[in-house]
Amino acid sequence: MERIQDKSCLPLDVCLLAGKIMLQNGAETYRVEDTMVRMAAAAGFEQSHSFVTPTGIIFSMEGIEPTKLIRIKDRFTNLEKVTMVNQLSRQMATGEFLLEDIYQQLREIERSGDTYSISAQIAAAAIASGCFVIMFKGQWIDFLPALFTGGLGFSAVIFFHRIVEIRFFAEFFAALLIGAAALGLVYLGLGHQLDKIIIGAVMPLVPGLLITNAVRDLLAGHLIAGLSKGAEAFLTAFAIGTGVAVVFSFL
Repeated sequence: MERIQDKSCLPLDVCLLAGKIMLQNGAETYRVEDTMVRMAAAAGFEQSHSFVTPTGIIFSMEGIEPTKLIRIKDRFTNLEKVTMVNQLSRQMATGEFLLEDIYQQLREIERSGDTYSISAQIAAAAIASGCFVIMFKGQWIDFLPALFTGGLGFSAVIFFHRIVEIRFFAEFFAALLIGAAALGLVYLGLGHQLDKIIIGAVMPLVPGLLITNAVRDLLAGHLIAGLSKGAEAFLTAFAIGTGVAVVFSFL
C-alpha cells in the first residue's frame, strides 16, 4: 500500500486525484468540478473552489494551504474509470470509507489499465466499421472490405500515436491509410462503393464523445472548456478529412 506523505493535505489530494482521473478519461468539465466540490464537502470542507480546463485543474480548499495545480497531458476515453470515481465519491459522501482508503482506491483506479485489450478494441472498431456501411445503406458485399479497412485504420492510430505524440498526425496517417486501402480493395474488385467503405471505416475515429462533451460544457457555462474541446474535435475531423482528401486527389 502506498504511503501518504502529508496527511494535512490529504483531502485536497483526494479531490485532485479524483478530478484528474475523470478528466483524463473523458468526463465533462462541469462534472469534474461538481464531483471535486462534493467530495470536499463530504470531507468537511464546505468552501472549496475549482477551475478546470481540458489541460489542467486548479483546486483550493478553505483551511488547507497551498492551492494545487495538476497538468493534464494525455486524455483517453474510459468511462468505466469515470463511473468508478463517481461511485467512490458517493461512498465518501455516506461516510463508508476513510479518506486514506479512498485515496488508495483512487490510486489503484489510476494505475489500472484499459478495460479492454488493444486487440479487443481493434476488433470492435472493425466490426463497427462494417456495420456502419450497412447503416449508411451500403451493400453487404462491402461489409468485409469496411471491416478490414476500419480495423486497419484503428490499428494505425494506435501505432502512429506511439511514434508521434501529436495525435493530429496519427489520425492523419490513419485516414490516409484507410483511403489507400479502400481504394486498393475497390481497384481489385473486392469492394464496390468506395465512399461507403471509407465513411464506415473512419467512423470509429470520429470524436463523438468529444463533441458531446464540448456542447454539454458550453451549455453548462464552461465556455473555455467547451471551446477548447470543440477545437480539439475540429482538429480531429480536419485530420481525418485531409487524410482521405489526399487519397482522392490521386484519382
